[in-house]
Amino acid sequence: MKYAYEGLDRSGGATRGTVEASGEHEAQDALRGRGIFVTRLTAQEGGGGGGGGSMSGGARSRELPHFLRQFSVLVGTGTPVVEALGALERQTAEGAWRDVLSDVRKRVEEGSQLSEAMQAHPRVFDGVVRSLVAAGEAGGRLGDMLEELAELVRQQQKIRSNLLGALVYPSLLVVISVGVMGVMLGFVLPRFEVIFQTLDTPLPATTRLLMDLSVIVRERWMWMVGIGAAVVVGGVVWLRTPGGRRAVDTAMVHLPTVGKIVRGLATARICRVLGVLLEGRVAMLDALKLARDSAGNSLYREVVERAERHVTRGEPVSSALRESGLVSDTVCEAVRSGERTGRLGAVLTAVADYLDEDNEVVVRTLTSILEPVILLTLGLIVAFMAVSMFLPLFDLTAAAKGGG
Repeated sequence: MKYAYEGLDRSGGATRGTVEASGEHEAQDALRGRGIFVTRLTAQEGGGGGGGGSMSGGARSRELPHFLRQFSVLVGTGTPVVEALGALERQTAEGAWRDVLSDVRKRVEEGSQLSEAMQAHPRVFDGVVRSLVAAGEAGGRLGDMLEELAELVRQQQKIRSNLLGALVYPSLLVVISVGVMGVMLGFVLPRFEVIFQTLDTPLPATTRLLMDLSVIVRERWMWMVGIGAAVVVGGVVWLRTPGGRRAVDTAMVHLPTVGKIVRGLATARICRVLGVLLEGRVAMLDALKLARDSAGNSLYREVVERAERHVTRGEPVSSALRESGLVSDTVCEAVRSGERTGRLGAVLTAVADYLDEDNEVVVRTLTSILEPVILLTLGLIVAFMAVSMFLPLFDLTAAAKGGG
């Protein structure tokens, strides 16, 4: 998004202009880095210039890890940054990603630092990426920082892929279940209704229930679709509100079994981002702020905000994590140990590795249990409907034999 700003430069003179950023905090940080004291900041509608808004999140998640891996190899072998960017640009097919690389290369050729050039595309290169690149440039370790960054992004992509892969099959089973029930209620049961009417015999309670459901589905399906669409749209709008998002985050954290996975994933994400940033010599408060922005759960964002306040007062991060009640005692103790030994970054990265491995095992176990449960439920529903449809015919046959 593009923000219009008014402020004072280093010499005290008035200045104004626009800046690309994903949020107000990021815009203020970018301007502060340029030596501008902001007095007014206003979001401009439709501001997606600079190429930063032209890429979707899916395109970023696909292209960024591959780019960082190749870029780290080229820079690590001594290739100048401009030449490395040019080589990767030539290897990239026409599209939004190539436009981003081209713009970054041109900015670097014009004398900008790589981190400053990336800042023009905040939706592609987020604060974590830019901070590590800036730290690598300042310390003369750009190649090492790019390698660590590539590993961080790759690990995040791996976790996301594992979760999506684990949810695909159960979701497919649910869709099939709903489809089977819809077909039976909408098309199969009406055929049996004609037969039942010709028999002119009392129907069992389960059969009458299915017949009534079939009538509702056939006669009021438009209402059902409309209500379903309204519920979905209303839910999406509600989720975009702070209250709705917090309610969902709170529920997810405290759900049985699922809550453990959500807590583990959120803790691992914060630990990994914070650990990599600290290992890259990023200042603690800056690292905490970036870790807060990268946290997906609003409750864990509040945990990191509490840690920022603790650090500002000279207190350890581990005390803030322990007070939250959302981080396990094991993690809190490991963080406290890292603070004592002065190796907090390495400890946080190790904790994130452990949590990710543990989360992967839990997700696989839960999925292996969930799949047969869904199949069994689908089988029971189909069996119930089949028995209910054929039960009147069985009764008629038994009555005919008895009468004979």
